[in-house]
Amino acid sequence: MTKIHLDTDLGGDPDDLCALAMLLKWPDVEITGITTASDENGKRAGYTKYALQIAGKDNISVKAGADVSGGYFRYKPQYPIEENFWPEPIQPFPGPLDEALELLKQSIEQNATIVAIGPYTNLALLDQKYPGILKEAKIYLMGGYIFPIKEGFPNWENNMDYNIQIDVNSAKYVLENSSPTLIPVSVTVETAIKRSYLPKLRQSGKLGEILALQAEAENNSAHNEEKYGKTCKGLPEDILNFQHDPLACAVALGWDGVKINKVPLIFEIKDGWLHEVIDKEGKEIRVITQVEGKRFNEFWFKTVTAS
Repeated sequence: MTKIHLDTDLGGDPDDLCALAMLLKWPDVEITGITTASDENGKRAGYTKYALQIAGKDNISVKAGADVSGGYFRYKPQYPIEENFWPEPIQPFPGPLDEALELLKQSIEQNATIVAIGPYTNLALLDQKYPGILKEAKIYLMGGYIFPIKEGFPNWENNMDYNIQIDVNSAKYVLENSSPTLIPVSVTVETAIKRSYLPKLRQSGKLGEILALQAEAENNSAHNEEKYGKTCKGLPEDILNFQHDPLACAVALGWDGVKINKVPLIFEIKDGWLHEVIDKEGKEIRVITQVEGKRFNEFWFKTVTAS
């Protein structure tokens, strides 16, 4: 049994929910807890508890973590229009920050792998409360922009690395005070949830219905099918959204369709943006440098629709 703690900003981009759905279907995985980052009075925690409830997994502990009122973030993250993304109004689930940090601490003490698929704020706050605890943990971080994005995929720059750039101070702290594996945006951008997946998703249960609803709603808002499907030869024409967070979770669980290299990095904040700079004198970090994107897309789809 593999133990996982998920630190997420579920409730914004639908790929967080896609990641959670995959974890719930992955054989021999125990989710020791879920904490939410960049929350707002428990709004994200409420969405998370709702998803677990409809999946029949409401025994998993959820705690609202770092709140936008704490002043950690570059700007206040926005939420999609709720009625477009969820089948009914959802009650927030607020709670003290300390409860989220204690849940993270308990997961580390249980030797759970920590997978952060939102801003790294909770992890930084945890280590500041319990100095050195991150050095003991197995940590996988969705984020980073180290190597250029391959031809055929979106020509994004470093400022598109949301998880790191929304809270650069916490990101720099965590990267310097832990030994993480980075799943950078320059690799995750090679993944996709496709329109062709929607019919079977809708037939796979209530959570699958919401995954389909949100994928279509996200495309209606962001126009990914038009913006990327018709212009990026490396992506499927019917792309509705990217699967950044599911890929990070799959890597943490040992999915073998990636290449991992140790890269010496130093971390610099310039003009308010964090840069991960390759430097032979830097700290060696495990970085995902290649992914079999099309294979992962199908793997995710088969996993979440399995009976």
